[in-house]
Amino acid sequence: PATKVNLQHLFKGKKGILFGVPGAFTPGCSKQHLPSFVKEAAAMSSKGVEIVACVAVNDAFVMSGWGDVQGVNGKVRMLADPQGLMAKSMGLELDNDVVKVNLGSARCKRFVCLVEDGIVKHLAISGVAGAKDADTYAPAVLAKL
Repeated sequence: PATKVNLQHLFKGKKGILFGVPGAFTPGCSKQHLPSFVKEAAAMSSKGVEIVACVAVNDAFVMSGWGDVQGVNGKVRMLADPQGLMAKSMGLELDNDVVKVNLGSARCKRFVCLVEDGIVKHLAISGVAGAKDADTYAPAVLAKL
């Protein structure tokens, strides 16, 4: 939990996928988003993806527990953004009254990005430029590889 992850270093010299969800253990994130990446891990690896990472505005203990429950088993690296600083700095903060009433605080927008050697080659953010939630799931990213 005390370990900070530098995304630039994490993706340096690698092809990878970073995706974000509004919250661990939330229905859509637990039933569709994260499981899509666990299910498609082998297919992504066969297309050269070396790392898949999931981030949410939750603490490291919650993210670790969620990963265990979801059976990520090294297929997806679980990253915590406990104060939402990454989400905010990347312009991915989800902050409105509905979110605050239901989740308690600002969260991360549902997004996915394909990263090659630290450079974002593809970005989809749910609700932006016509992107839907499904555009941020693993099958949509596989189609971009």
